[in-house]
Amino acid sequence: MKKIRYINLNLLLLLIPVIKLQFPTLSLAQDYDEPKKDDTPPPGLARCNGVYMSYSTGGREKLYPRTTNVTAQAWSFKSTAMIVNTGIEEVKGWQMFVGFHHREIIVSATGAVSSDGDFPVDATNGTTFIGSPNTDLKTSILTAGDYTQISTNIEITGTVFGGKGTATPMPKTIKLTNDGWQCPAATSKGGTMQVCCKRNPKIKAKEKVKTKFMPRKNGDLNIIYDVLQAYKSNYMAQVTMDINSPLGRLDHWNLTWEWMRGEFIYSMRGAYAAEKNPAECLSSKAGQFYGDLDFSQVANCQKKPILKDLPADRKDDNLIGKLPFCCKNGTLLPAHMDPSKSRAIFQLQVYKVPPDQNRTAFFPPRNWKIDGIVNPQYKCGPPVRVDATPFPDPSGLQATTYAIASWQIICNITKPKPQAARCCVSFSAFYNDSAIPCNTCACGCKDIDTDTCNANARPLLLPPDTLLVPFDNRTLKAKVWAKQKHMAVPKKLPCPDNCGISLNWHLNSDYGNGWSARITVFNWGNNAVEDWFGAVDLGKAGLGYENIYSFNGSRVPPKNQTIFFQGLPGMNYLIGLTNGTNPARDPQVPGKMQSVISFKKKDLRNLNIPGGDGFPKRVFFNGEECELPKYFPKKSSGKRLSGTRFLPSILLVITTFLAISDRFLSGV
Repeated sequence: MKKIRYINLNLLLLLIPVIKLQFPTLSLAQDYDEPKKDDTPPPGLARCNGVYMSYSTGGREKLYPRTTNVTAQAWSFKSTAMIVNTGIEEVKGWQMFVGFHHREIIVSATGAVSSDGDFPVDATNGTTFIGSPNTDLKTSILTAGDYTQISTNIEITGTVFGGKGTATPMPKTIKLTNDGWQCPAATSKGGTMQVCCKRNPKIKAKEKVKTKFMPRKNGDLNIIYDVLQAYKSNYMAQVTMDINSPLGRLDHWNLTWEWMRGEFIYSMRGAYAAEKNPAECLSSKAGQFYGDLDFSQVANCQKKPILKDLPADRKDDNLIGKLPFCCKNGTLLPAHMDPSKSRAIFQLQVYKVPPDQNRTAFFPPRNWKIDGIVNPQYKCGPPVRVDATPFPDPSGLQATTYAIASWQIICNITKPKPQAARCCVSFSAFYNDSAIPCNTCACGCKDIDTDTCNANARPLLLPPDTLLVPFDNRTLKAKVWAKQKHMAVPKKLPCPDNCGISLNWHLNSDYGNGWSARITVFNWGNNAVEDWFGAVDLGKAGLGYENIYSFNGSRVPPKNQTIFFQGLPGMNYLIGLTNGTNPARDPQVPGKMQSVISFKKKDLRNLNIPGGDGFPKRVFFNGEECELPKYFPKKSSGKRLSGTRFLPSILLVITTFLAISDRFLSGV
């Protein structure tokens, strides 16, 4: 028996090498000769004492549609970004800017969100990544080097345009954009870009109030999401919106977000949902869990609800009103215009679904967006947990009550893309009898058939009075004016501007000690605009602002180069289009308001008013930035004409001179 066991043991020992060859991953015992995994950090990371960041490119693949135009060809790409806190100071709310510049579109990013909104994000001019869920980077000292707490890896997937081969183009730069940090120029080698950012020693650290969560920040529009009451299956939340920008505004605001964990709005006060469809709840996970709930009474079941402000007549409604700062029909104004209209508040009862059935499970909605009719375009960042909001005690005692949990959402005004504005500007001047109208398709081409008009052509110059005429009635006048001024008229005429609001800036006078302009506001829409305001940025010439005579005007600090103006009390109502005196023959007339604005030249040297200093650099209406003409009236001409445009006039002069000379010589 022992002999048989001995033979079996020898046979097993002989079979071990064969087993290893057939099953290389199988180990019958610990192999001490196996090479250890190389965990050596990159040299840049090992030498960094601050915040280390890197960006590494991967391959890319050609996407459909395939095109022979190299610059128009789309490619998918993958890349990896890393941020590590290698210093002795915790970095709260880290923000990593990646300077994309090849028309990149970021489709997804693990471990982070974009400050420019929800994915996909247009990153043509770069984008800033913010940690999610890991918003803070703790120190290696206090975590014993736990990489999950001191670093974040971001796996980026996106689309890029142009280029040849399979290599993904590198960004211009990467840097940490948190206050008080400075980054040298990033270095690149072998498809990897890296940088080590450090505290700026020149910036004195401000004495900060210690907070458990992220400190609150300022934005053009500040939104706070507070949890006021908490139960096992639902909670009461309050949304507070504040306009902080002096040029911020919202008209008939629509607020939307995205629930991430199956929540739904059971009831609301101070606002209402645009759609109410109980069937959406019945077919969802909420409908299965809350089997006995009457969903016909539920305020909204959508994953992406659209919420609106209540009209003023529902302010005292016992069921949905009676809430401070509510019920203004969606109007939010800057505080210096009307403090009572600079804030909006509404409350909602939020029901949760498993596995979030406990009193401390709160997940604020994501992907916040807000818009209106005529107002700036806002981009909202992700919700950031902040310290609980304090409230006066409802009992009236001198005590403070705190929210259970609070999040802040910052929304900032963005500049409209070309042909994406909602207002436009025309220029005219006392020394030139032609007006430069709004740019072609300044507010987009919309539903216009571009086969009948040119969406990229320069607008035709007009006599100034034609600016009062709707675009459809301008064609004949524009052609006649061009003929009188000996300007070429293209076969395919330019398309209209399609803007609901336009402003005309007319340079009125220019003299030794000052100058003046006249500004006219036109409303081409059918609806009146209430509580309107405008602003013009005139650069250094704006410092000489003296008075605006038919509006209320003031300078906008801190530079004082922008002039803010609004209608006088009782005259802040800009009517819409009205019929002419003879509707069958006369064109419609836009709502119009105008005023003269005067400036001084004292202490402002080298001002060239006709040369450009007398024309605004930026113009705003109700906070929306308007599109400006690409040129301004010249003293010699209303347009920067090329030599070929001058040729017909020159030929006419020469022909006339020769005819006169011939007649004179014949007489002799």
